[in-house]
Amino acid sequence: MNEYRTHTCGELRKEDAGKTVLLSGWLHRKRNLGNLCFVDLRDHYGITQCVFDSSSDLFNQIQDLRVESVIGVEGEVILRESVNKNMPTGDIEIKVQKLKVYSKADQLPIQVSFVDDSPEDLRLKYRFLDLRREKLHQNMLLRSKVIASMRKLMTEQGFVEYQTPILTASSPEGARDFLVPSRINPGKFYALPQAPQQFKQLLMVSGFDKYFQIAPCFRDEDPRADRSPGEFYQLDVEMSFATQEDVFAVLEKTLSGVFAEFANGRKVDMPPYRRIPYLESMLKYGSDKPDLRNPLVIMDATAFFGHSGFGVYDEKVANGDEVRAIVLKSTADKPRSFFDKLDAYAKEEDMGGMAYIALSSSGAKGIAKVFSEEKLNEAKKFFGLCDGDAVLLMAGKKDKLNKFAGFVRTKVGQELNLIEKDAFRFCWIIDFPMYEKNEETGAVEFSHNPFSMPQGGMDALLNKNPLDILAYQYDIVCNGIELSSGAVRNHEPEIMYKAFEIAGYGHDVVDNKFGGMISAFHYGAPPHAGCAPGVDRIVMLLADEPNIREVILFPLNGKAQDLLMQAPNTVTEEQLKDLHIKIDLKDEK
Repeated sequence: MNEYRTHTCGELRKEDAGKTVLLSGWLHRKRNLGNLCFVDLRDHYGITQCVFDSSSDLFNQIQDLRVESVIGVEGEVILRESVNKNMPTGDIEIKVQKLKVYSKADQLPIQVSFVDDSPEDLRLKYRFLDLRREKLHQNMLLRSKVIASMRKLMTEQGFVEYQTPILTASSPEGARDFLVPSRINPGKFYALPQAPQQFKQLLMVSGFDKYFQIAPCFRDEDPRADRSPGEFYQLDVEMSFATQEDVFAVLEKTLSGVFAEFANGRKVDMPPYRRIPYLESMLKYGSDKPDLRNPLVIMDATAFFGHSGFGVYDEKVANGDEVRAIVLKSTADKPRSFFDKLDAYAKEEDMGGMAYIALSSSGAKGIAKVFSEEKLNEAKKFFGLCDGDAVLLMAGKKDKLNKFAGFVRTKVGQELNLIEKDAFRFCWIIDFPMYEKNEETGAVEFSHNPFSMPQGGMDALLNKNPLDILAYQYDIVCNGIELSSGAVRNHEPEIMYKAFEIAGYGHDVVDNKFGGMISAFHYGAPPHAGCAPGVDRIVMLLADEPNIREVILFPLNGKAQDLLMQAPNTVTEEQLKDLHIKIDLKDEK
């Protein structure tokens, strides 16, 4: 018999009444009723109530212990007089006959048995306590189960898991690298992989047909609510002799399988998912990460203006601006303050204001008052308006306008409670531009994955305006969260050299940064494609957590610091000498 326990704290039921048992765990709560002291004993598996009688020598001993002390109890399982139906073990309790104290707890800096308002940095400093909380503890168990489910689904589809290197070469992949100095090779550095991109492509060249990995990735980038600084994990996938649609089929089966397994009654899209071209997504949703739970769709209303009679927008269109519209069904009788607040919001965002048309029960309102009867009828037809409907109108330069209209779509969807609840809605965003122009420098840069195959191949690179070239690139989005980027890979050396040349990288840079991969492509490379959904974000959605740090065991804080392990930190002069490094910190004035 195990010397610490015969059962776990989540195991005993009324059928066990009469047994003498040994339990061990953390002292979760204490309730002293004078002649009795009730203790909730907690371990990884659950909570069991234990009873100490004041006539026992153990009574004073348990009174002196703080919560979160680790103890073992031995006693008889008895039926509770007051059953707790909210606990799996709520039919029984332990009448304690022996007590052993394994570890006494000091005064707690944060509470475990109930949720308090401790600041995040304090929670992260004492993460080992934070992880004892039920919600966070369950988040980590969910994460483990999700990863196990991913592995099962990928293996069932013929994929094999391989492990790629952690120490590799620095490469220009969009984010900053974490660099690791080499002791044996003075003055040279490894980089932690931003993703296993080159290695998984080399696996395809090596003849391994279907690869996957629960891969750690490292990027020195600023944190966000849905992005952890420093490191993250992804379901990394690559397959040979595969088209874009082949990748979609694999990922749709995997993601729908995982989400359906852990949805707990929430609706989950089943394959096939919607395919939305990038430009269409930016127009209709104002984002390349559309939340399809929101039924609102943005219209291009530029064609309606120019000679509408509403001088402000007519003049804007004449000067090259565009107009976007969002139709709101059965909203015309909203008070004017509803529309005025949106107008004020547009002004705050430097969009000059927001117009509207409302076909209310008391007559047409907003800019409809300046329209002729003929123009108003034209507006009804153009926007598809019925009595009781309203339409929001906003104007500006195309790119800025699209993004703003997307913000308005989200804001109004939330305010009108239109967002579908308890659902996971997926889509693929496809046909991304291969290149984009840097707003500050005007230089042409890769807009997505630099290893992607351009649509049209070499002919497109030679003969088209770079900003008009589309790539076989795609993102998968769920509820407005980007889960993954992927692409059909560029496996032909000459096309790759030309693609990087357009983005400002010469042959020497490609050979230096991607020498292993470009060399391999000269010896027979299969067409291949892949994708890499983020594990952290998937668990974040399934756990319904707004902050990604709530689903990561030991995350960095918003300043990329590990407050528990006190990293990053200084190192000794001896360590620096071994690495041939000198630190030259400039004093900040």
